Amino acid sequence: MSEKKSLGTLLRQAREVKGLSLERLARDLNLQESVLRSLEADVYEQLPTGGERPLVRQVAERLDVDLSQHQEAWETLPGSMAEDAPDPRQERLERIIMGVLAVGSIGLLAWLVVPGPNLKRGPLDEHQAPKSVARQGLQPAATPHAPPRGAGRDYPVLGEMLPEASSTEEGLLVALRAQDASPVHIVAKGLDERRMLQVSEPWVLRVKGAFTITLENAGVVSLEVAGHTIHHGQSVGETWVGRFDAEGRWIRPKPPEEPPPTAPEVDPEAPGEH
Repeated sequence: MSEKKSLGTLLRQAREVKGLSLERLARDLNLQESVLRSLEADVYEQLPTGGERPLVRQVAERLDVDLSQHQEAWETLPGSMAEDAPDPRQERLERIIMGVLAVGSIGLLAWLVVPGPNLKRGPLDEHQAPKSVARQGLQPAATPHAPPRGAGRDYPVLGEMLPEASSTEEGLLVALRAQDASPVHIVAKGLDERRMLQVSEPWVLRVKGAFTITLENAGVVSLEVAGHTIHHGQSVGETWVGRFDAEGRWIRPKPPEEPPPTAPEVDPEAPGEH
């Protein structure tokens, strides 16, 4: 009876079969060699919390390792046991369903926003009254005048959908969405929120004043602050810390200053000009 192999052993053997070095695989996946070395040694304590399973999925996909064939080894990974190995057919079906729903939503939105010909037609005056009304000597019913275009109004127009304001008295709008599991930590004055983002699970909240966001698996998280997309440039498994002022502006860390050039030392015994 053959001995059961750990996920780290399976990944290492698959890499060796493909003739890839750790350096080449790390460059292909934009990961650090130390991360791959920890995965192959089954040392998960050195990996970001919550990033073990996303990293194993990423490496297994590159090495053509079918994780569904190694379910028992997969369950030994840290993290929620509800996170099973992905089924490509199920993911493909989910993408098709999401695409159909998106197209249907856009069509419904267009039907609601674009008014029909009856809504565009203004009120009739007495010269435009139907001939049947004029022949009978009847006066057309009075029609209330519509408010002028651009005038302020206290009621919404049918089909009008207004986006959520990026900044209100309650604070700045912060929106996060993850492609895989990622721990998130947001700290502000009077606020200290932690959450484990799951696949395609949005997190929208308002933050008042200056604040700090920490993404422990930043490569799988998209972030918007006050209506602006933040391109943090981090990879899967890397941690990113972003600081923002009360207006939602990203406070980027200053690059280290280069030391001033030093003058070359002069040898007092060297011949010089007199």
